[in-house]
Amino acid sequence: MSEHFDLAVVGAGIIGLSVALAAVKKGKKVVVIERNTKAIGASIRNFGFITISGQKQGDHWARARRARDVWAEVAQEAGIEVLHRGLVMPAYRQEAEAVLDAFLETDMGSDCRRISAAEALEHVPSIRAEGMRGALYSPHEIRVESREAIPKIAAWLEARHGVTFHWSTAVNAVEGTTVSTSRGVIEAEACVVCPGDDFSTLFPDRIAPYKLRVCTLQMLRVMPAKPIKFDAAVMSDLSFGRYEGFADLPVAKALCDRLDAELSEMRREGIHLIAVRSADGSLVVGDSHVYGNAQEPFAQDRIDTLIMEAFDQIFDLPGREIIGRWCGSYASASDRVVMVDEPADNIRLVMVTGGTGASTGFALGEQVINSLYA
Repeated sequence: MSEHFDLAVVGAGIIGLSVALAAVKKGKKVVVIERNTKAIGASIRNFGFITISGQKQGDHWARARRARDVWAEVAQEAGIEVLHRGLVMPAYRQEAEAVLDAFLETDMGSDCRRISAAEALEHVPSIRAEGMRGALYSPHEIRVESREAIPKIAAWLEARHGVTFHWSTAVNAVEGTTVSTSRGVIEAEACVVCPGDDFSTLFPDRIAPYKLRVCTLQMLRVMPAKPIKFDAAVMSDLSFGRYEGFADLPVAKALCDRLDAELSEMRREGIHLIAVRSADGSLVVGDSHVYGNAQEPFAQDRIDTLIMEAFDQIFDLPGREIIGRWCGSYASASDRVVMVDEPADNIRLVMVTGGTGASTGFALGEQVINSLYA
């Protein structure tokens, strides 16, 4: 190859695609370089759940609000189906109810509302009403099928915006304006590297000080015994105790302490229930969080069992069947939700370090491009 671009983007996951979109909106000539034949990482192994309520308060929550608006535009233009909208979070413990009420008093809760158990069941009739003290309803969230949406975004960027894609092409080094690949050299005035949870191929010396870990998660596809109405994503008490937008509230400590006592194994494995619906009527259910220096190569049956125990605590769906299982992984940090490093004035190294790339990536991409072309 002997090509010249304004911007080279390394990685065709949601962060790389977000950076590419932000750049072409500024009129830049963009190439995206991906070592695989298609995106196969965290960007397609998730819920496709664009989550706003529960994101860490401040800049990250604002990113999610902005990214959700971009998703709405991109989904329409790229032919991506929005399967359902909104979030219902029933609270069964008194402490979870207190977190719900405290959240609604923050700026993050200004467009959300508390609903009754009966109202929650209008959205998702299979939620267990017994013991429900109320529920949070958030109107912001949207649900797409990631394994279909990510390829459609790439195809749309290529056809509509003229982005060049080089698949099955490994990037070996980025120095100055030279991007050395397994298929030759690409010249680009700037480069954004989006390595996912690969900490050793490009700029390992820049990544090492951040002390990142790899989070492995397990997810399931569950088919109800008969068709059901499922018009919103569902989370519950475990998520009130995990998502920073809820768990960082002072009142959440009592909930976390109770969950640690009552559901200690689930908490230890990082399980917090999320359920969303797919077009075929199946539900994507998860997930767990196990941290280490590399992705765990094998799923653990016990973790799947715990996920389904959490599921059955919230849903009354006799005869439901697990029809699919998979693992995902992402970069994780204990002290930040995103990592943007500058190896050089014209190079950025970008990761979302908390598993929220789908929910915040489009906004992060805009921020990165604005910093490059200020």
